[in-house]
Amino acid sequence: MHIERAELRLLRLPLVHPFETSFGRETENRVVVVRLFADGLEGFGESAAGVGPWYSYETAETCWSIQRDLLVPLLLAHGIDAPSDIPQLFASVRGHPIAKTGIEEAVWDLCARREEHSLSAALGGTRERIESGVSLGIQESADRLLDRIESFVEEGYRRVKLKIKPGWDHEVVERVRSRFPDLPLMVDANAAYSLDDLPLLRALDRFDLMMIEQPLHYADLLDHAKLQAAIETPLCLDESIASARHAAWAIELGSCRIVNIKPGRVGGLCEARAVHDLCQEHGLPVWCGGLLESGIGRAHNVAVASLPNFSLPGDLSGSARYYAEDLVDPPFALAGDGTMEVPVGAGIGVEVVERRLAEATIRHEVFTA
Repeated sequence: MHIERAELRLLRLPLVHPFETSFGRETENRVVVVRLFADGLEGFGESAAGVGPWYSYETAETCWSIQRDLLVPLLLAHGIDAPSDIPQLFASVRGHPIAKTGIEEAVWDLCARREEHSLSAALGGTRERIESGVSLGIQESADRLLDRIESFVEEGYRRVKLKIKPGWDHEVVERVRSRFPDLPLMVDANAAYSLDDLPLLRALDRFDLMMIEQPLHYADLLDHAKLQAAIETPLCLDESIASARHAAWAIELGSCRIVNIKPGRVGGLCEARAVHDLCQEHGLPVWCGGLLESGIGRAHNVAVASLPNFSLPGDLSGSARYYAEDLVDPPFALAGDGTMEVPVGAGIGVEVVERRLAEATIRHEVFTA
């Protein structure tokens, strides 16, 4: 297949509610939407790197630069037979996984549409519905947090994730657990702690948490292994798992008992599936995280989460959780039982609304072979 044309759009997406983590407070997201054309068809992908280099060294601007100057020219200069060709095609460009993900996702969508398969089926997904959890950022008060949790529990979300940081941790979790004693609950530190905080992290054991996500340094595996050996609560790694190779190292060291898979973090759907397969082989459950994607990126994440070892609720909330008007129709919505339907139409299975895409665009460029 020869890609005839590529289109990049830099989008500004205001958030319905500010989202605060240990990195800081976000009121909007910036993403690059990739659109590829071939054989009368089109495919969409998304690079959801955000405004600043907080979660990752990548930003929407670095994604734009790497895609425009390096990745798109490579793609247009070479024919491809399948999405699995993309990682090798881009191997000469070191790093920049989120930039690579946007293009690889668009190729997956395009190829699935050509074969008249859903993206889930193309990946080998087995689930018709996925379990949804919700991620709650740091709030202005514990009372406000409790109220927001109440509303999401009433909507049906099957688990709640709390962002924590030093000074917003043990007492907050204690209040939440006291109010919601049976709620499936986890916490995410986004690398805000060190082994010096072992007493605090060990004290979280008494709250019967599903997991503590990425408590230590974003690239660490060794200290996480020491921490996991010293506490009862399962550790989940996010930022530290940059590839299937990193997952293999983590498994050998005993750095975690659960893995969060984000396609953007690992460089695309091919690598996400490889991490999934490795964890399944070794008996580690996985779940799908998110990067505040629009409905385009969310469609890809939902398809990935339909793979069989995604046995824990992911951060795949309904579109309305983040955006007043999503880029796609139908928007992703939570059912009353806390699940979300996996689209069955060709490709990503939802339609990108041109008007909404255009209104959110702050930069646009087209490339031809």
